[in-house]
Amino acid sequence: MMAIVDLAGSPGAVATVVVSRPALLERLGGPARVTVVAAPAGSGKTVLLRSWLDQAGLDGRAAWVPAGHGERDPQRLWVSVADALRQTSAGAELVRTASAAPDLDAWSLVEQLLADLAPLEDRLWLVIDDVHELDPEALRQLELLVLRAPPQLRFVLAARHDVRLGLHRLRLEGELAEIRATDLKFTLAEARQLLAAAGVELPDPVLRLLWERTEGWAAGLRLAALALAGHPDPARFAAEFSGTDRTVADYLLAEVLDRQPEPVLRLLLRTSVLDRVNGDLARLLTGDEGGERILQDLEQAGSFVISLGTDRSWFRYHQMFAGLLQLELRRTMPGEVAGLHSAAAEWLATHGFGVEAIRHAQAAEDWDQAARMLADHWPGLYLDGQAATIHELLAGFPAGLVSSDAGLAAVAAADQLAQGSLATAERYLHLGARASTSGPEARRGQLRLLLEVVSLLLAGQRGNLPGVAEEVQRLAAAAGDTGAVPPGLTEDLRALALISLGSAEFWAAGEDAGRYLQAGLTVARRIHRPYLEFIGLAHQSAADFYESFERSAETAKAAVELGRLHGWTNEPAFGVACMLVGGVLVFRGQLDEAEQWVQRAERTLRAETHPVLGLSIRTLRGDLELARGQHSEALGAFQAAERLAEQFVAPHHTVHGPQALMVHALVRLGETDRAGQVLAGLSEQDRENAEIRIATAALLLAQGDPRAAHVALAPVLDDPDPVYWRVWLALAYVLEAAAREALGEQAAAGTALERALDLAEPDGAVLAFLMYPAPSLLDRHARHRTAHTSLLAEILDRLSGTQPAPPARPRPLLDALSESELRVLRYLPTNLNAPEIARELFVSPNTVKTHIRNLYAKLGTHGRTDAVERARSLGLLAPSGARHSSRHERETAHLT
Repeated sequence: MMAIVDLAGSPGAVATVVVSRPALLERLGGPARVTVVAAPAGSGKTVLLRSWLDQAGLDGRAAWVPAGHGERDPQRLWVSVADALRQTSAGAELVRTASAAPDLDAWSLVEQLLADLAPLEDRLWLVIDDVHELDPEALRQLELLVLRAPPQLRFVLAARHDVRLGLHRLRLEGELAEIRATDLKFTLAEARQLLAAAGVELPDPVLRLLWERTEGWAAGLRLAALALAGHPDPARFAAEFSGTDRTVADYLLAEVLDRQPEPVLRLLLRTSVLDRVNGDLARLLTGDEGGERILQDLEQAGSFVISLGTDRSWFRYHQMFAGLLQLELRRTMPGEVAGLHSAAAEWLATHGFGVEAIRHAQAAEDWDQAARMLADHWPGLYLDGQAATIHELLAGFPAGLVSSDAGLAAVAAADQLAQGSLATAERYLHLGARASTSGPEARRGQLRLLLEVVSLLLAGQRGNLPGVAEEVQRLAAAAGDTGAVPPGLTEDLRALALISLGSAEFWAAGEDAGRYLQAGLTVARRIHRPYLEFIGLAHQSAADFYESFERSAETAKAAVELGRLHGWTNEPAFGVACMLVGGVLVFRGQLDEAEQWVQRAERTLRAETHPVLGLSIRTLRGDLELARGQHSEALGAFQAAERLAEQFVAPHHTVHGPQALMVHALVRLGETDRAGQVLAGLSEQDRENAEIRIATAALLLAQGDPRAAHVALAPVLDDPDPVYWRVWLALAYVLEAAAREALGEQAAAGTALERALDLAEPDGAVLAFLMYPAPSLLDRHARHRTAHTSLLAEILDRLSGTQPAPPARPRPLLDALSESELRVLRYLPTNLNAPEIARELFVSPNTVKTHIRNLYAKLGTHGRTDAVERARSLGLLAPSGARHSSRHERETAHLT
């Protein structure tokens, strides 16, 4: 089915364009006894109805009555209705002739129609257009006809707005169908079809822009098609098309604006400077009462006024209509435009609408007011994750003012941080600090606070822990100044300081990272700052990575979901969270699944924005390629990471990882001479680092010197404290096992391999075994007594190039495990006996033995190895972190 899109009454020649709209036509011919089509002028109501009558083949079965200006009189209306019905096949036999007369009673005419139509057997449609033009008495008579008409008489009523017809009873009975303005809006595909029929082809982005500006309004699209046909630059015209276009303006003036009384016109023009308006703002800008009632009436009348909530207190104007209103305001009241913007800015700022207030101050070119507002609102905007909005607002100021105003310079510094220009950010901070000394005394405290917040962010992005700690102290001092902290911002700054300090502590290998992050997260959640929670979760997942893969992945995925919910997927914190999920998958050997997460992190973590994060994601990419056996690609990634390390302002713990891994990649490539040169280029102190010692052992093994490799590993294995991560220690034991095997010490090799499995088991971290595969050694170990049968089988499957078959759905637990039983369960994959587990958990050995017996019973197993395998199949073996969490809670109690 097709619908004809036309624009009756529009200026200029009008061509007929056919656009398929079958869904609307189907609704018109549906089972409802009454169909109401209510939408503003130019929405295509009349054309839709005519198209439906043509396409549905209703010739002779439908009566059409235009209730225009000449039909307002009830007598003339019902005479016209009777005449139209008599022209149908059924009505010709039933409806008596009626004619207007001075003494004719319209109510009697309606009663006569009801009597004439009572015997109606065949379905008959009565279509009345422009019902909104009828006077109240005619509407009451139409209501009587609708409610008492025989079932075979169907009504289709078209109007620019809802009219009082008392149709609610029909709605409750399912006898009423309604087509509204939103239903009549053209879809993007329909807009493309309309323009194509007019001979206009637009690029998709331009077409979408035109469609969004017209909001699918049929008349707007039709007028655009008329103007675009034959235009020398249709793309440019479409991009600039608005309500100020002559054809659109003429149409809206004639059909909408010229019909409004003077008070309504005054309100529309003076409030057109606003993106949205309510009664208070209307009163402020017009000086008149009753603005909200007028706006509600305009909305109900379909005059391009749209309510923004169910309470109908805030409204906006259709974009095309708003363009016309603003044009008329500039034409008729040019001297008042700036004052209207300034007044709106003050009201909006006072009522908590900071972004809109700043934009209006800028529109008024009141730069002092706009600069003050942006500086005051920046902390809240930043803490809400609105970096793009800040960038847009800053771009609205004259360039020279940004450098000379202390507040704007500080905001510009933060903006440059978000853009990744750390050096430019630092320059703006210096300019802001210099300008703040000459500002008004009442503002200096707030400006110092603003500068300290941005300085804290800069130090954090550089991974400069001493700098972060120093800035936190300065921030605390600045926040202590009377009047320095805007109302309600104290807790925000506290959460920001804690999370910044925690993230910097982590990247600098500080011991208090988790404590600060947990404290910051607690405050962020209490004050309902999701952006701070998002950042805190991302960095908390990084801190968790070295304690529990499971907890790290869960925290990272929570950050990812929060980022997606709020549109923060381009933020560095989103990249951090993706990197952590990818890291867990890489170290577990789930390489294909890891790839997509690593790619997401790579798209987000730009090295120029955060060098430490750039180094980390390049290192992870190298780990992934190393596990795949793509050693050349891995080497390139580690070399890129090392080059980034040269940018650090101070020695950083993360540099040893890429250096060590570069040696591993060269060893796997067989380039032992180059690997030796890398090690020789390091300082004596660096060569004592645990990661470097492990890489040295790998090189010595490749050079055929297992005894020297064993000697190189001895300090790492004898005193593992310097090894900050058990995965590196697992790699050390894998190499130790290979060295002992080469020396013919099979028992020692087995012991070392079992220890490596002990370290890998809790997190399923198999990367060390993929980096240095030893299938024969592992296979022999599997035939001896080991607590890691399942993990060994998984590693051997991966080394053979096969993935384990998907496990059958595990049978459910016989009974839920208690928290105490879960804590004991997580020690079962280790070689610790019951008394040793008891010491770890600060309980008695008998308690541990009782829990183990309960575990066997609930898991349905008879021994420790079976219990571990069963628990692994149920996903119960990730460390709970309960002991660590309780410590954090005790340590951070005074901070929260």
